[in-house]
Amino acid sequence: MTDVAINVSVHNDGKSYFDGGLLQLIGWRILGALVTTFTLGICYPWALCMVYGWRINHTVIEGRRLKFTGSAVGLFGNWIKWLLLSIITLGIYGLWVGISLEKWKVKHTIFAN
Repeated sequence: MTDVAINVSVHNDGKSYFDGGLLQLIGWRILGALVTTFTLGICYPWALCMVYGWRINHTVIEGRRLKFTGSAVGLFGNWIKWLLLSIITLGIYGLWVGISLEKWKVKHTIFAN
């Protein structure tokens, strides 16, 4: 925790940067893949929130750290809705799922400080 405080004070000059590490990213992605695989895809929204949250929480834009406020429970409801709409429209709505997911991510991303 001390490292983060030091990094923020050193970089608090209006610059944008990412302070996550490669090994952390690999670890989070492996964990997400394992959880998704072992739950047969049911916990994919949790894995997605976990990895995306890590990425956003390590991002600083113009000296202000970002924070992800989304939850797997909130995404799961949307995920079911998007799945049903895709089934009803014979897959056509699936073309918009990526955009809908991106809108959901942005809606749940704020400045932490």
